[in-house]
Amino acid sequence: MTTEAMPGSRERLLAAAATLTYREGVNIGVDALCKAAGVSKRSMYKLFESKDELLTASLEERASAYMTALLPATDDVRPPRERILHVFGQAEALADAPDFHGCRYLVVQIELKDPDHPASQVARRVKENLTAFFRTEAEQGGASDPDLLSRQLILVFDGASARAGIKADTRGGLVIPTVTALLDTAGVR
Repeated sequence: MTTEAMPGSRERLLAAAATLTYREGVNIGVDALCKAAGVSKRSMYKLFESKDELLTASLEERASAYMTALLPATDDVRPPRERILHVFGQAEALADAPDFHGCRYLVVQIELKDPDHPASQVARRVKENLTAFFRTEAEQGGASDPDLLSRQLILVFDGASARAGIKADTRGGLVIPTVTALLDTAGVR
């Protein structure tokens, strides 16, 4: 019989921060984070200098998995147009989860309001990476203005995520046609 080791205090704090800050917001208290992680405040402060550092580490730790869930595989040989549409299809699938509250990286930026906050910087980097993906694909697909198109695509992505996150709109039937119209206008193949 094998027993799995219980995750360490650091991992439990990172998981609690990811779950609670996404569900409750970045202003969740240290007491609640520690309680959810089963870790004392003293232990938390030994591992992280502050709650802000914990939030930043939690966002950083999940960034790669988030991008992997959205982007096509690196060996995906579909045309740029289909690779861009893939991202929006993945985003729609993520938004269908009952506990979806919008893109966690956008939510953090909105809640913190401080662009210099370390967690905001992580969130901005994630958004910049997604925008860069859109720009690269737009350029490879022959877009008339890849910079403009990439900015339009991230606007649609974030707007759709926010609307789905507050349950004000469903993504189905609206986002893909909008993105398709942008791609058509820009001449992306």
